Amino acid sequence: MCTHLMLVDAEAIKSNLQKDLLAPRANITCNKNGIPFDTEKPMITSGVRLGTPAATTRGFTEAEFRQVGDWIVEVVDGLAANGEDGNSAVEAKVAAEVKALCQRFPIYPSI
Repeated sequence: MCTHLMLVDAEAIKSNLQKDLLAPRANITCNKNGIPFDTEKPMITSGVRLGTPAATTRGFTEAEFRQVGDWIVEVVDGLAANGEDGNSAVEAKVAAEVKALCQRFPIYPSI
């Protein structure tokens, strides 16, 4: 069986606020999600759910998905190193790169 999403154990991020802010400020969409044997409350959770339908609809291939993964790591590492308030430069850089990638793969390509 295959699926169009993945569940990531984000326990290392620790702060629920950082999990919530990670995606919007860097133009990457994800959802909080519980993980198996999660000890956190349902409104906090230790996981992040990432779906692929929007990206595959755009025509992303393995290379683009690897890039998205690299951006997520870049933002999470930036949060760890800089804190939430000091990570705006990393998030702005990633957001601009995400926008450029999406412009290369428009939802409705011109014919």
